[in-house]
Parts: sequence; structure tokens; C-alpha cells
Amino acid sequence: MLDAFGLSDAGPRSTNEDAYICDADIGFFAVADGLGGHASGEVAARLALEAASAFVRRSSDTGELSWPCGLDRALSYDGNRLRTAVFLANRRVFRAAESCDDYTGMATTIVCALVGADRVVVAHVGDSRLYLVRDGVIAQLTRDDSWAATVLEHTPGDRAAALERHPMRHVLTNALGSREETEIHVAEHALSGGETLLLCSDGLHTVCHGAELQHLLRQGQDAAAAASLLVRAALDGGSRDNVTAVVIRTGP
Repeated sequence: MLDAFGLSDAGPRSTNEDAYICDADIGFFAVADGLGGHASGEVAARLALEAASAFVRRSSDTGELSWPCGLDRALSYDGNRLRTAVFLANRRVFRAAESCDDYTGMATTIVCALVGADRVVVAHVGDSRLYLVRDGVIAQLTRDDSWAATVLEHTPGDRAAALERHPMRHVLTNALGSREETEIHVAEHALSGGETLLLCSDGLHTVCHGAELQHLLRQGQDAAAAASLLVRAALDGGSRDNVTAVVIRTGP
């Protein structure tokens, strides 16, 4: 039994280029943060989630399926489902960008989760994130595809603090739809029950960090209350971007 709720706010911007899916019936959850002018970021996010969701639904039955990006033997069936869903989302956005001048250069981030009884499969591209709270401890299960994350990985601690304020820190090194083939990060994690999952765009996680996210998730009596607290905290904290949070609480 999953208690899940998603919430998105345009924040100080005139257009909300974030989008989300919160579908507890099939255990599929996703957040996309669109990139591009003339509202094409909004289009990219929507197209990506439509394509990903369609494949997840179509593959819920283990019957005959085509696997356009092949099968990864290191992944479970659900891992391959999510990998293929994001592959198709990338293809959908890339082809749309090529077909219309107004959409040239559009792309999106995506983070998605397929939540089962004892496991969560996570796939992501870009810097939208997924956090897991277990036994009162929060952990980030995704690694940003950003300039800062790439450089900080090989940077000693004394220089890391300075780099975290670098003007290029949020520049993406990977985005969905920006090229015909993209690197998709997929991981599988065991669930024991009683965990909380948070999927969010950078409008939230650049303002509210680990300890604060954990506190706000704990304060919310249910998923809806927690999502509302998170979005409000980001807006009150001065977020200059769209803010989206999807909160999932697993049963005992």
C-alpha cells in the first residue's frame, strides 16, 4: 500500500516547465524539468513523461514486447522496463525537437521510480533527484549530471566548498532529448517497508538541503502534507525556479 502525492508550483516564473506523474496504481512516479525557450521546456517535460508512462503501462504484463534499446542482463525485468521507458522518452523529445523550429534545443531532466513490494527501481538523466528516508536517515539515490557534480567528485574537500558557489555549478552535462542517444542511470534498491521516497526538481533541492528535507518529510502527517510543506519551504526560501515534489510512503 503506497501513500503518494505530487505537487508543482511555477514559483516566480510565468511558465511552469516542470511536470510530474504520481501513479500509485502502477507504482510509477516521475519528475521532469524542461529546458528551452518559448515554452518548449514545458513541451519537452510533458512529452518525456507521456512516452515513459505509456511504456511502463504497456509493459506491466510480461507478454510479448519489443525492447528497442536491448536488454541489460544486469537489471531485473522492472529495471529494463524503466531503462526502456526513459530511452523512448529521450527519442520522443529528440524527434520533436528536430521536427519543429520552435522546439529546437529543447530538452528535459527526468527522474523516475518504479516502486514494488520490496524494491524500488530508479532511473534518471539530468539533475532532478530522488531521495530515500529509512530509519530517520536521508540518502540521495541519484547523482546529478552537472558540471559541479562531475568536478566535485575529484576535488578535495577544501576546494569543494568554493566550487559549490561557482557560476557554472548548475550547468548540465546530460539531458533528455538533447541528442539522439543519452546516458541513462539505472539502479535498484531493496525496500523493507516504512520508507519515504522524494522525487524533486532542482527548484526544491537547491534551496532545501538534506537535513531540512528530512525534517520537512517527517513533519508531514501524510504524503500530501509533506509535499505541500516541501514546496512552500522552497518558495519561502527564495527559490527562483519552478518547484516540484512527489512524495511516496511505503507501507509497513
